Amino acid sequence: MANLFNSKKPTPMKKPTHTKITTALAIIAFGFVSPAPAEQAASAKLPTPPEVWANYDPDAGDFKEEIVLEETKDGIYRRDSYISAYVNGQEIRVYCKYAVKAGAENAPGLLNVHGWMGLAAIDEAYVKDGWAVLAHDYCGKSGNRPHFTKYPPGMEYGNMDAATGYRVKDKLPDKTNITSPTQTDDYLWYAVQRRVLSYLIAQKEVDKNRIGAKGYSYGGTIMWNLAMDARVKAVVAFFGVGYVDYYRNKGVWLYDVPAKNPPKTPGEELLLASIVPEAHAPYIKAACLWLTGSNDHHSGHERGEQIFKAFQPGVPWSFAIQARGHHSTDKLGNDCKLWLEKYVLGKDIDWPARPTSGIVLDSAGVPEFRLSPASTENIEKVDAWYALKDPVSFGRHWRDAKIERQGDTWSAKLPVANVNDYVFAFANIRYKGDIVISSDFTAAIPSKLGQAVATDTKADSLSGEESLWSNVGPVEGVGGIAGIRPLDNKKGTTCNAFSDPKWKAPKGAALTFKFYCTQPQTLVLEAAPFFKKTIAITASDDWQTMTIPAAQLRWGGNQHPLKDWSEVNTISFKPAPGQDITKVVFADIKWTAPAKTTP
Repeated sequence: MANLFNSKKPTPMKKPTHTKITTALAIIAFGFVSPAPAEQAASAKLPTPPEVWANYDPDAGDFKEEIVLEETKDGIYRRDSYISAYVNGQEIRVYCKYAVKAGAENAPGLLNVHGWMGLAAIDEAYVKDGWAVLAHDYCGKSGNRPHFTKYPPGMEYGNMDAATGYRVKDKLPDKTNITSPTQTDDYLWYAVQRRVLSYLIAQKEVDKNRIGAKGYSYGGTIMWNLAMDARVKAVVAFFGVGYVDYYRNKGVWLYDVPAKNPPKTPGEELLLASIVPEAHAPYIKAACLWLTGSNDHHSGHERGEQIFKAFQPGVPWSFAIQARGHHSTDKLGNDCKLWLEKYVLGKDIDWPARPTSGIVLDSAGVPEFRLSPASTENIEKVDAWYALKDPVSFGRHWRDAKIERQGDTWSAKLPVANVNDYVFAFANIRYKGDIVISSDFTAAIPSKLGQAVATDTKADSLSGEESLWSNVGPVEGVGGIAGIRPLDNKKGTTCNAFSDPKWKAPKGAALTFKFYCTQPQTLVLEAAPFFKKTIAITASDDWQTMTIPAAQLRWGGNQHPLKDWSEVNTISFKPAPGQDITKVVFADIKWTAPAKTTP
């Protein structure tokens, strides 16, 4: 039986056939068997990920391949098929898509893994570059999809769609704690993914010694288990990195004041020790790259970076984080492709070493971020950002920090409003060759660094900085007033700055803004996540002004009123159905004091 946690090469497999698996082989393939609750309780030691997978052999058993589509077109061979995976004593029919250049030999293999509720999809760019790409469905039955992975009765928790499945993390459907890692949905998806990897390696076009994988969103979450597999040279995880179970779900933030540490249930203890991505870190063998956005709810930003601290020496890793990114990495260069080419194809790519960084006080007592790259050669640009106070990673407002070079060190001032609140900072370094890496997340309470001074002031305007609002462009000269225009008629525009003390609403304030529009539009004003108000943008050749007290926004649009704007971290303007927000220009968005009333 192949052991995937040593350096031995797995036993070569025969080309897939359609013969039936024998009963004896099925027993072997089912792998780790759940211990009885009494056995679990009797053991004080929680299982490690290698122990969980010690008896699972993804090569065991016949694939029973069923081809549903096969064609060669424009020089590309494609095959859609079902194969069998054997998990926890049952057979799962896994839907796969495969593509490679026709006639290819010794092609590097790439497993491309979709996100939550996603579809199996081939990354065509990699196929054109000579990779043999395989994608599989692990979402299961959802909607009217013609092809999907078929989980047998009793394994409905493999289906992501709530209409056909359910979740098993630390608790079973009856609300009792799990007693084995094999009971979780993640174990199921991990096992299926490893089986699909065996199928990829079995293809005649594939070089078994050059295998990589990349996963997007929840596909990134399950990458960390695959990174333990000795058959994989490198993985790229987008967004998913762990620290969701217990940490995000119970609001256990790294920089909470005071710190929170709620007790863990037995199910959580077991899940955190054996199944979650961060549990795999000490056992990872593949070169790992993590790409995410600073405000993505999957990543946890600073907690996500902790995963690399548990890596064994000599295992390559790097990460890049897009400031203000929400499930977006478009500003992180060509990192994914270059990482796979370096560690799978063996190309001579000079990946930058890690920089060092920290927060200190300057001579006047103002907090200052300092960055020292390991090498200053080939640096094209350095950008830095900082945020104040908010411990919730995906709720922070990241301000642009003006960073300047002084010799081999870059520094940026970080004005704060309260020296007793946390200040956070990080930087991105762009190198020639389109490589971007991020510095470590840095945090400090200025007053603990010395005689710190607060130099930041409260902002009156909420529209003076274009970076405050998403998907907008500047508009000049409309009646001599500068404004911003939303550019996305689906998403509208959003400001996440109100967790920052600089822009947070004063108690009792109202939201006031000017608008210019020559055609009437209906918009929806949202205070995330559930308070809403429909607003009528009337047409005029002049600027108009609207003032909205918090109580006019209702939970769900028609129920409980919003108590106060100071409770809001995010505000959005979105178009109502059939309306065009791109025709509206906003200006002078600000908080205004409540009107005085006579007793």
